[in-house]
This record gives sequence, C-alpha cells and structure tokens, in this order.
Amino acid sequence: MISPLLSNIYLNEIDRLLERASKVTQRGRFRYVEYARFADDLVVLIDSCYGLPGLHGKVLRRLREEFTRLGVEVNEEKSKCIDLRRGESFGFLGFDFRRIRARTGNWRVKFTPKLKKRTALLQKLKEVFRRYKTQPVERVLKIINPILRGWVNYFSVGHSSKCFRFVQRWVELKVRRHMMRARNRRGFGWQVWSTQCLYEQLGLFNAYRLKRFTPKVQPAG
Repeated sequence: MISPLLSNIYLNEIDRLLERASKVTQRGRFRYVEYARFADDLVVLIDSCYGLPGLHGKVLRRLREEFTRLGVEVNEEKSKCIDLRRGESFGFLGFDFRRIRARTGNWRVKFTPKLKKRTALLQKLKEVFRRYKTQPVERVLKIINPILRGWVNYFSVGHSSKCFRFVQRWVELKVRRHMMRARNRRGFGWQVWSTQCLYEQLGLFNAYRLKRFTPKVQPAG
C-alpha cells in the first residue's frame, strides 16, 4: 500500500492544477477540462473544439511542466493522447471508454470491461477447473463463485451486459464439462442437466446484474 500512498502525496499538486484548470475554463455548467485519478493512473478529458481552441496543447504542456517540477517520470509507453471524435478509446481502471451516438442522436459515453481483464478472469477460472478436475463440482463452485462475484461486482457499472453474457455462457459450459468428465462421458450433458439446475440446485453464481450509472459529464454535441 506504500505506492498508492506516495502517489497521492506527490500528485496532490497535479490534482490542484487540474482543478484550477477546470474552474478557469468553465462556461456556465459545462467544464472544458475534467480529470480522474486513482493512485498514479490519471485521465484528463479536454474539449478544445467548442470555444477554446488550443486548450489541449496548453493543458498538456502545463502538466508536463508540473511533472518535471515534482520529479515525477511519465511512463511514455502507457501515456497517450486520443481523439474520441475519431472513434478512438482509452483504458482506465480496467475499463475501455469510448464515445458513441445513442439512438436519440446524442453522443454518450460507453465503457466496457477491457478484453485483457476478461481473458485474465477466464484464465484464472480455467486453472481452478484444471486443478480440481477430479473433485466434486460442489467444491469447484465454492471456489469459483466468489471469484465471479467479485469480478462482476467490480464491472457491474457501464455497459458490461455483452461481456457478462459471454462469461456466464463460458462458465456454464465449463461446469457441464466438469460434471460429464466425472461420469467418464463426453459432451455437455444437455439432456442430463437443465440450465436451471446449474443455478437453483448446484448453486452456480448467477447475479450478473448491472448498476445504474449516470455520467457526471455529458459529451458535447
């Protein structure tokens, strides 16, 4: 826990800098500079298209000056500037963020679990199934259920439904294969166990629910 603590201490000045920039460039209720930081992960959102041209370059230059003054080295490989208008996306805290047009025609934020986070989850679960392949399915479920619950709870904001359906389907198949191997049989046991049986009788995790979330900042039209 030392690294996040030191990050918060050293980067407090960066927070103050960006808060000042946000207030100075604010026009009514709309802010042209917004930011989010967790430990040493920082995202700065800049709208320099509507009334404040050149703002992006000014903020970036001022940030680098402040990092240099603090003696903080920027990871150039992980740092990049992206343009949401061009369909580009950025990652932050395990999510991919992008701008999309809603059915109403307005622009909105879409954020989904990063592919590598989903891959890491499935690899972790796969290892459990491999390690306990000769164990009763009840024991396997006691191990994977908390893993699934924690992962789903973290990613239960945003637009994770499609990803959740993929994970849920994958887990169902793995559980079915585990039980069929216990019978020395191939296949997935579609005629033996219903999907309802997996959840209601065996107790497989099934709380793939999303939380309602309203972004604090709406993208400019």
